[in-house]
Amino acid sequence: MMASLLRFRRPLVVMIHVALIGLANYLAFLLRFDGAIPDWAMGLFVQTLPILVVIRMLIFVPFRLYQGMWQYTSIWDFKNIVASSVLGAAGFYGAVRWGIGLDRYPVSIYLLDTILLIGLMGATRLSRRFYRVAVRQDRDTRVLIYGAGDAGERLVRALKHDPANGFKPVGFIDDDPGKAGRSIHGMRVLGGREHLSRIVAEVAPHVVLLAMPSAKPSIMRELVKLLEPHKVRIQTVPDLRSILEGQVEITRIRNLAVEDLLERAPVGLDARPLRRLIQGKSIMVTGAGGSIGSELCRQIAALEPRCLVLFERYENSLFAIHNELVDHARGIPAFPIVGDVGDEVRVEKVLQAFKPAIIFHAAAHKHVPLMESSPCEAVKNNVRGTRIVAQAAARCGVEQFIMISSDKAVNPTSTMGATKRVAELFVQSLEERGQTRFMTVRFGNVLGSNGSVVPRFLDQIKAGGPVTITHPEIRRYFMLIPEAVQLVLHAASMGEDGAIYVLEMGEQIKIVDLARNLIRLSGLIPDEDIPISFVGLRPGEKLFEELVGHGETSEPSILEKILKVKSSCPNPYALMPLVAVLERSAALQDIDLVIDLLRELVPTFKPTGTYAVQEAEGVSPGTYKGH
Repeated sequence: MMASLLRFRRPLVVMIHVALIGLANYLAFLLRFDGAIPDWAMGLFVQTLPILVVIRMLIFVPFRLYQGMWQYTSIWDFKNIVASSVLGAAGFYGAVRWGIGLDRYPVSIYLLDTILLIGLMGATRLSRRFYRVAVRQDRDTRVLIYGAGDAGERLVRALKHDPANGFKPVGFIDDDPGKAGRSIHGMRVLGGREHLSRIVAEVAPHVVLLAMPSAKPSIMRELVKLLEPHKVRIQTVPDLRSILEGQVEITRIRNLAVEDLLERAPVGLDARPLRRLIQGKSIMVTGAGGSIGSELCRQIAALEPRCLVLFERYENSLFAIHNELVDHARGIPAFPIVGDVGDEVRVEKVLQAFKPAIIFHAAAHKHVPLMESSPCEAVKNNVRGTRIVAQAAARCGVEQFIMISSDKAVNPTSTMGATKRVAELFVQSLEERGQTRFMTVRFGNVLGSNGSVVPRFLDQIKAGGPVTITHPEIRRYFMLIPEAVQLVLHAASMGEDGAIYVLEMGEQIKIVDLARNLIRLSGLIPDEDIPISFVGLRPGEKLFEELVGHGETSEPSILEKILKVKSSCPNPYALMPLVAVLERSAALQDIDLVIDLLRELVPTFKPTGTYAVQEAEGVSPGTYKGH
């Protein structure tokens, strides 16, 4: 049926125009004679109608009224309808008066006929658009727009301009009381944030779309909380600045992400010191395949080093980051080196071969519960690995050595945290030894890193729950991976020997709030669609983290948002013999001695349990036993 209509579309359009011309002329006679056309006037109508049809149809041709697509009727089409109708009326008047000499033809008919024809032709074309709107009505995604400013105005205009996008605006929300009740492009401002539940119940949106370029994360978190009882998606536009500049792309609308709810923003400091630090130099990254290591490689490659050495023991992750750099690093030589930081000979050979000017040491074991059951492995990687790379850097004349540390090293309750603190102490003890400058960068949890809580929660939500949380009061600092890497690079650009740097990270976020927000952002309702269960603190886990430990103080650095931690420098002559005994004890899997030595090296280390060897064939790790 539809194919036949499309095949005969042009003849059908011509026939519709003929019918509209005749109808408009007949209605003009009806109006002129108050609904009762006399016989003599009906005779004029019948006699002149063929002339009128021919003249109008010929004039319609240059105005392309037979070619337009009616579902896209616009002001341009309406102008053509008016112009062609007026010209047709003028031509018809000349033909009647001077062509066939009919002086009795009522002058008012010319005017009425033209007005009626314009109305009928315009209505016919607009009916196609009205039909499309009516058919789409139930299939459209109903959108409630949060923010009735410039961004909201341009967004609703873009949504209404393109009916094919599948979005139907149903109103605005704005916290400015002065905007309540006003309309923008036919869409009313229905109220403010305090009226959100009532508005959602009234207009039943499928999506709440954020159009707030300057909205703080705290407002977004409050909005998510207010929408928690309602099954509506929360979406935004990635670059709302493009709305203000009139460059809206509806296809770029995306779901609100947990990153949008964090108070953290990338450090965004001047990149020129970083380029001076990196450009033209040989750079080495240990743990290059990890979350932090791989992002370090990406950002370093963008700063145009002479070459980039990727040192990693896991071949799959190394293969992945190397291929990514080859594809996107604009010809920067990147050398993938399979190796273990605990292999002293391998590390030495690599440093001698590539002679790196700067080493970013990101290789480490980081999973707290796993390291609680394998404390000796934590020592091997986090302590011995750091010592080997740091001492090799000093021997090989490396300019700078930057160790990546963790907030878990502060007043640690876990083996992982204690080993990272020992590594910090060792790196500090090397200051003023040779030409190498040693420093440490300490930060909190990295959002979305391998094994972090967010991907795990998302997997649990996808599986239908429950989302498992260790404790209702547990809270953590969070930062984005690019932000963490910027901190590392900017700290390196300061280059102060023996320094420990941390980022001003705002307030800690409750993990239960993070979980509820993730469920909500998935379009589901916490505790109703996805249950949340509390399973108890894991081995070595703290309720909250700290960035500055006992006996340490923090002060502003020369860079905004980066703090410098001041602590007493350890005595290397007392520290190094203990570290040597610690490493030997770890190699012998003497867990009790390892824990005792960690407590001696880190007096603030408060282990949360006891450790013992569980012997099994071919395996002898430490096993955590209870709280």
